[in-house]
Amino acid sequence: MKIAAEDITPVAFTVALFVLWEAACLLFRIDSFILPAPSQIFAAMVQYWGPLLRNSFVTLWTTAAGFLLAVAFGIGLGVVVGWSRAIYRGLYPVMIGFNSIPKVAVVPILIMWFGIGEIPAILTAFLISFFPIVVNVATGLATTEPELEDVLRALGASKLDIMRKVGIPRTGPYLFGALKVAITLAFVGAVVSETIGANAGLGHLMVQAGSNFQMPLVFAGLMALAIEGILMYAVFAVMEKRMVSWAFRSSMSAAG
Repeated sequence: MKIAAEDITPVAFTVALFVLWEAACLLFRIDSFILPAPSQIFAAMVQYWGPLLRNSFVTLWTTAAGFLLAVAFGIGLGVVVGWSRAIYRGLYPVMIGFNSIPKVAVVPILIMWFGIGEIPAILTAFLISFFPIVVNVATGLATTEPELEDVLRALGASKLDIMRKVGIPRTGPYLFGALKVAITLAFVGAVVSETIGANAGLGHLMVQAGSNFQMPLVFAGLMALAIEGILMYAVFAVMEKRMVSWAFRSSMSAAG
């Protein structure tokens, strides 16, 4: 089995980054409380693998639940907004204003409404991740070429036919681009909520570890969070290549 150079490059870069990190900590004698070396972080991951695994599952569950809500709501609202240019112009400023509100300021309100636990984390993940999905789906629908619409109408196609057979399929690349961004934002939202008010999750674990001055464990939590984010991003990248491969082929042919 032949391994391509582009498959080795990310691994080699990551290994080199950890080697430089370890060397800098040893050379400059950086205290582990300031910046733990990778060897100390990996040792903490091995030592506390049980709490890390349990809290990783909690964060993954809350993130996935909030993200799925964002996908359902975002696609639905995106189709509504992209259906009409008048609706697009009317709702778009409202969505921008809502998205401009820092979600960390909303978390205390959610905790007051729903209490400490998983629900605020799920809702925060939803609130922070649905906007890119709405914008990209609406943009994909709203940017359908007017000439193409005129030709289809001349052939007897209705507005619904144009939306079903042209508009929605062409939003595929936009949608998957948004999903890859939104899943990483969903992790941010869930962890922010866990650091403010939660009984479990990687954010809760890192806050506890920080209060006990266990900085290697804090960085181990960050490492676990990064691994989860990379894996979820990779899942949607694979789905993107399988489901909208025509977009990659057309872009390659245009580039050639």
